[in-house]
Amino acid sequence: MKNINKTIRKAVTICLAGSFFLISIDSIAQRRVGGGGGGVHRPSGGTHTRPSVNRPANQSRPAVNRPSVNKPAVTRPGSNGSGTKVTRPNNGSNTKISNRTNNSNRNSNNNIRNSGNRNTNISGNTRNVDRSRDITINNNRNTVVRRNTVVYARPPYVYGGYRYHAYNPYYFHPYRPFYYGPVWHPWGFFVATLAVTAIVVSVESTQYHYDQGVWYAPSNGGYTAVPAPVGGTVNNIPSGAQTVNTGTVNNYYYGGTYYEKDGSTYKVVPPTAGTVVDNLPEGGEEVTIGDVKYVKFGETYYQPVKVDGKDKYEVVLVEQDK
Repeated sequence: MKNINKTIRKAVTICLAGSFFLISIDSIAQRRVGGGGGGVHRPSGGTHTRPSVNRPANQSRPAVNRPSVNKPAVTRPGSNGSGTKVTRPNNGSNTKISNRTNNSNRNSNNNIRNSGNRNTNISGNTRNVDRSRDITINNNRNTVVRRNTVVYARPPYVYGGYRYHAYNPYYFHPYRPFYYGPVWHPWGFFVATLAVTAIVVSVESTQYHYDQGVWYAPSNGGYTAVPAPVGGTVNNIPSGAQTVNTGTVNNYYYGGTYYEKDGSTYKVVPPTAGTVVDNLPEGGEEVTIGDVKYVKFGETYYQPVKVDGKDKYEVVLVEQDK
């Protein structure tokens, strides 16, 4: 029994000694690894931390000097045959072109195109009128003044080689266009469509459209208000037409247009010299001739007068001073 106990003690002693020996060997190995040996030491447990890697900075590539292409400068004439020339640099040049003559020419062309403003005021009118789609207006159609059979008792006003005849004395009052209502439009006014009440009137193989005292001619994309054509005949005229005495017959005046009764119809006639009207519509222009201010409507001159205490206008007969 004693021998068995001794044997067990020896075995335990040998195991302990072996354990200490193995522990010593492991410690020596770890010390060698920590001292810069070839082994890799990985700490037990936890997150593995990778050492930072210092990468070299990006190496810049050397600039490549390409030989310039020696092409001669190209000179071309300016746009629209202008004398301005545009000289372009060689292909190898690094110069930037900031302001080109072509751009300046284009801008000037755009300015010319945009100079025709669509909302242009006609002869100082109070209403802006779209003139962008106007057709050529022949103002002479109803502005030829007919002579009056009554002899002028007053001497004419002479200025600039012309004589201006009037029966009534000159009495200045400012030109204030008369408003005929929303359906009346001055010459040059453009409308896209006409009312269903408009009628077609043919005068000397030309077709016009008449509606409530306004005459229209077809134009690009619509209709433009024009002077009433002399000879144009309609069955009815606006109820607001003024009856005026020409010295021989009565005329009917409305919106700058004169009508004469012809049977059951009304015919457009030129204004008669000496005719006095109460008002003038839009489209007139106040002009100064010497010391006198007239109102020019188309090619017809009106003299401001006062009749029966009221401001009115008289059709003036204009003649060359021979």
